[in-house]
Amino acid sequence: MDIKITVIDREGEAHQLDAPTDMAMNLMEVCKAYELPVEGTCGGMAMCASCQCYVLSDNPLDEKSEEEQAMLSEAFHVKENSRLGCQIPMDKKLEGLKVELAPE
Repeated sequence: MDIKITVIDREGEAHQLDAPTDMAMNLMEVCKAYELPVEGTCGGMAMCASCQCYVLSDNPLDEKSEEEQAMLSEAFHVKENSRLGCQIPMDKKLEGLKVELAPE
């Protein structure tokens, strides 16, 4: 089953995406599948911050792991609502999720 999510790119353009919840994909992988400018240099291991995004909606997200918190503590442009896209698995509870890509 797909959910609808919105990703705002670095130019401020909103992209409505269909994200599958049955393929164990995370937000970074969905963005890459739609060719949005998300590097994901480390391959989703929470070891770089190239998939950092700002969560704009109030969907229930899993708690940040220690690895994610450590990576965000060293990243640039971090805000209160910063998350790593690779650490947000696609789930039905994220229907309507809205995020903005952080600056590079």
